[in-house]
Amino acid sequence: MPLLSVVSPVYQAERCIPELCGRLISTLSRISDDFEILLVEDRSQDQSWKCIQEESAKDDRVVGIRLARNFGQHRAITAGLDVAEGDWVIVMDCDLQDPPEKIQDLYDKAIQGFEIVLAQFVERTEPRVRQYRSKLFWRLLSWLAGIEFDPRVGNFRIMSQRVVRNFRRYREQLRFLGGITSLMGFTTTSVTMTRDQRFLGETSYNFSDLLRIAIQMVMAYSDKPLRLSIAAGLIMAGLSVGAGVIILLLRLFDVITVSGWASVMVSLYFIGGLIIANLGFIGYYLGRTYDESKDRPLYIIESCTAERIWDARINDRK
Repeated sequence: MPLLSVVSPVYQAERCIPELCGRLISTLSRISDDFEILLVEDRSQDQSWKCIQEESAKDDRVVGIRLARNFGQHRAITAGLDVAEGDWVIVMDCDLQDPPEKIQDLYDKAIQGFEIVLAQFVERTEPRVRQYRSKLFWRLLSWLAGIEFDPRVGNFRIMSQRVVRNFRRYREQLRFLGGITSLMGFTTTSVTMTRDQRFLGETSYNFSDLLRIAIQMVMAYSDKPLRLSIAAGLIMAGLSVGAGVIILLLRLFDVITVSGWASVMVSLYFIGGLIIANLGFIGYYLGRTYDESKDRPLYIIESCTAERIWDARINDRK
């Protein structure tokens, strides 16, 4: 039987954890008796860690890993993947929108010869304007980042141990599970399924969070903003030369008798804005380079509910 590992980042989910663990144990037991559930607690403000400790006391296959502070969802996933030793590793969110029972479908597809199997969720019925806006956003994001992002695909997936070992080699500060696995190039397929309703509570992501993540993904995986700024500068330079030639001809033929102050000021403001924007892009990339050069740890683990994992895996990989 294969060893299965489930990695789930946990944040503000105290009421979801008992249900999550119960359904996971029930589902995984039908596939293999050898499995582990790694719940990475990202320093919640509620009683999530206490609930994880209680579930771990009931079943030692449930392992809690607590981070020293809130590092973010994808760094929490990285912490779990760094210690997961399963032949197959499942990544899923803890809010039960990713149905644990569908792990069986992902596993059945994976053993057909795929290294990565993604859960592709059926889109819910939404107003037509919102559908168009969402498609436009994801197409623009994919074009800017240079990676094809599918809004129907989230974190829910199964990966082979070979994929996980290679994932550990990517240590950049800006973490995004889907982007890194896309860069690897392993054989990938998907399984269509329906996303469940959130078990309890509401998402902690608002529009500004999603916009910030989108900007980070573009900057992390593409230099297209820099190339676009160069192109914009060259286009403006060409247009300026053309406009200058036209103005000179009009002046020679006495069509223009008085030079305009407004046109000069508008041109200065416009070109100045482009220069400042270009400097902003360059500054952002330099800032990211500076962050990477510090080589800071992606996360810090404070405690673990299983001594065997703390001693044999976490300490060895610090």
